[in-house]
Amino acid sequence: MDLTARMEALIADLDPLGDIRDVVKQAVRAVPRHLFIPDVGLVSPRKTGTAVLIDRDADPTTWWDVVYSDTSVVTQLDDGGTDLREMEGDYTSSASAPSTVAHLLNLLDPRPGHRVLEIGTGTGWTAALLSHLVGAHGEVSTVEVDSAVAGQAAKNLAAAGAQPHLVVGDGAAGCPQRAPFDRIHVTCGVRTVPYAWVEQSRPGAVIVLPYCPGFGTNHALRLVTMPDGTAIGRFPGFASYMLMRSQRGIHDRPPRGPEDKHHLTTRIDPRTIAHAPAGADLAIAALTGLTSNGSGEPDEDGDLYRLWVSDPAEPYSWAAVDWRPDTARYKVFQVGERALWDEVVDAYFRWVSWGEPGRDRFGMTVTPEQHHLWLDSPDHVVAQIPG
Repeated sequence: MDLTARMEALIADLDPLGDIRDVVKQAVRAVPRHLFIPDVGLVSPRKTGTAVLIDRDADPTTWWDVVYSDTSVVTQLDDGGTDLREMEGDYTSSASAPSTVAHLLNLLDPRPGHRVLEIGTGTGWTAALLSHLVGAHGEVSTVEVDSAVAGQAAKNLAAAGAQPHLVVGDGAAGCPQRAPFDRIHVTCGVRTVPYAWVEQSRPGAVIVLPYCPGFGTNHALRLVTMPDGTAIGRFPGFASYMLMRSQRGIHDRPPRGPEDKHHLTTRIDPRTIAHAPAGADLAIAALTGLTSNGSGEPDEDGDLYRLWVSDPAEPYSWAAVDWRPDTARYKVFQVGERALWDEVVDAYFRWVSWGEPGRDRFGMTVTPEQHHLWLDSPDHVVAQIPG
């Protein structure tokens, strides 16, 4: 299959419902993705079931097939500490799936002449797409925290003929020397929206980001900056990216003494929480500040579903809740004094009491001090989240 045919197949894949504007599709046509994909990459097991290494030299057909499919490609493990060929480690940089990129660009709606800030350069493909969209009279600044990733992105961008202003630094600080911005496009997940992004935006600017508090599913958030220095918006769907490095939190769980370990039981099936809709996930995350992770792997005792609940700011505080068939009460193992499972259950049933609202009924207001999660109207605040 030649490049033109591959490109058109990709365009069709990223817009099955016809929602993506033509200008975004034209940008995808104008900026070939293969110029931004390394010769060796890793296809996430979330796409295929098992991690797959793609190697342009060893198997060029597969490499080209992946590059021009709606597939994310992992380009870095463990912040560069592990070679991709080992195929094990934390995913810390990637080329996002084209449909996700197109969806977020559609929400952002960059126009010719706009000044745009991108948070998270990655391979550089989105920065090149933004440069095409804003045209010769626009300006794109892009910030990448990893100097090695930024160096490769600069080479990719040069090969594609794109010239955004590339800065190495923590994207949470924005890029004050290039402000004010008309659009801010974020390509890494955030638990809290840095107020610097609001400060560096003109009134009426749009900020689009993956809001990833880490409880259940994650969310796209589209904010508009207001003249009073706040930003307000809603959650128009799903988006999930690797977390911004400065917001990753603490993942280690050191051993604790017997006095810190609690064996409890619950009547609540943990799958009720784990499989709840996105609106519930959003509410629970906002009300508790906790994260979750579920696993359905059987163990030596048979069928098992385990839901982990953690405090991202406190490595000594977590809980595991087990589901097994034909069980009246489910085991809860809790570490630390915070009653994590009780908080999650309480938040879930508060969401139920609100009428089980979907994600699209929630919105967020960002102020210098905190975030307000609201239901239906900014006047109906249901949770306050520290900024």
